[in-house]
Amino acid sequence: MIAKIGKAGANTRGVLRYLYDTVRAKDHTDPHLVASFDGFAPDPGRDPDATLAQLATVLDLRVKQAGDQARDKHVWHCSVRAATEDRILSDEEWAVIARRVLNATGIAPAGDPDACRWVAVRHAGDHIHIVATKVRGDLSPPRNWNDYLRADKECAAIEKEYGLRQVVRGDRTAAKRPTRAEKEKALRAGHTATPRERLRATVRTSVAAATGTEEFFAILRSAGVLVDIQRFPSGDIRGYKVALADDTNAQGEPVWFSGSTLGPDLSYPKISERLAPTEPAPTGWHSSSRRTAWQQVTDAADRIPDVLDQADDAVGQAHITVLAETLDALPLITPASHRPQLAQAAAAFERASRSRIRARHQQAQSTRRAIKAIVREPAPKDGALLAILLDALLLAVVAAQHWHHTRHHDQQAEAARQAAEHLHAAYQAAASQPLTVIQQRGLRLAVTVQRRQAAIVHQALPDLAEQILTEPGWPTLAATLTDAQKAGHDPTVLLTEATRRRELDTAASISDVLVWRLRRSAHLPATPHDLPTRGSGRTPPATPAAQPAARAASDSTRRR
Repeated sequence: MIAKIGKAGANTRGVLRYLYDTVRAKDHTDPHLVASFDGFAPDPGRDPDATLAQLATVLDLRVKQAGDQARDKHVWHCSVRAATEDRILSDEEWAVIARRVLNATGIAPAGDPDACRWVAVRHAGDHIHIVATKVRGDLSPPRNWNDYLRADKECAAIEKEYGLRQVVRGDRTAAKRPTRAEKEKALRAGHTATPRERLRATVRTSVAAATGTEEFFAILRSAGVLVDIQRFPSGDIRGYKVALADDTNAQGEPVWFSGSTLGPDLSYPKISERLAPTEPAPTGWHSSSRRTAWQQVTDAADRIPDVLDQADDAVGQAHITVLAETLDALPLITPASHRPQLAQAAAAFERASRSRIRARHQQAQSTRRAIKAIVREPAPKDGALLAILLDALLLAVVAAQHWHHTRHHDQQAEAARQAAEHLHAAYQAAASQPLTVIQQRGLRLAVTVQRRQAAIVHQALPDLAEQILTEPGWPTLAATLTDAQKAGHDPTVLLTEATRRRELDTAASISDVLVWRLRRSAHLPATPHDLPTRGSGRTPPATPAAQPAARAASDSTRRR
């Protein structure tokens, strides 16, 4: 059940005219009162002698008495709507709900003889409209501060008591939604997304790619965004605004958005905190480990479930934030065929990246460095590296969903679930070809080798063994177990670790998922044709990234 409180108005009769209209509003049927402040208000819907003017006069009585003391915007309007799958509530039930909402918001506290005058109109089966005039009996204004949150909390209680659908609720950390006018303007211009949404995605991607605030602004400009930087008298940056060249107002001027209006975490102070210089990476951070940036990001994503399970909330929130940055950066450097699903995953997870918990960003800076490195590092030709990374990210997103769920962050948990669906689709597309390559090697294994690998699976995963051995992906897993043994690993230990606290319920093929986890944990080549010796550090050849933001970030690094 959702309560939506509109902006205060000045025309009581105008609001009533809309509520009782059945000509222009085709979905309005049988408009009538279900309740009123005293139970005797005239009802133009059921009483042929009653008029809208009479009802407006009754509601405006105290407004007229207050004269100049009354506020110009004195009309309070709230719609309360049930979910489409909920049962049809009776007029009597809606009357009780209206009184509860009015009591919770402070417009008409229960038992208060001086409460504001109000009526509840029903013109459809699934919702009512409450109209009140904000002048009390003593001619003072009501104390309805924070009425939206109070109404929302009361609706949540009503849902449980009436057995209605329990709506996912937020914590006021969501980005501002585009207005109806913005949506209609975008459609007229031929865009599916509003300027606000397009700018939010561009700013988030630029933050993920940039290594500092100056580079952040440079990347924005390279992406065709207009940037206006505000400064203090000292010259220090105070904030910024962004606009699209093709989004103008009636005077032909750009429509500007400050960072904070795009998202609570996109204000300049929040961005500068994430981009603040940190201690340099340890000596040999890149060279001694011989791990590419892609592999380092994969390693970091693989650690996130354990971090969320063990670390305090501030550190957990920091790693969820950096997980969102990883998803934001991926569409820059992945093949075009994968970008739509990855962009949708990033857009969905945007809501999951924030909560009321303040992130301790310094705890995730090593991962942030690796993310910025993959934007500057040539993208690998081997699609298996992308599949391995997406599998690790999918596990991390599922872990983030669980983390939010246990903390009752309902909207964030739902956003993470949606992001996981898009990631799963992208993973399946990326994994298809490299899995086929490994499968062909598995099919060529000797029967004795396959039997030996099957015995290992039975020993390590007795509950899953029969399912795994009958899957089409079993030869692929058998080849991977063979590679692990050749590299000096114990495959039983690897299998046990791969399934420890790891989500497999959504896997269409357990064997396929285990392939990437084993290759990741054992640092095996993604799709080996000739398994290199341990420590060779050989990495696949690469192709350059093609997106403007990636090029701008790379150019900026070279200039420095």
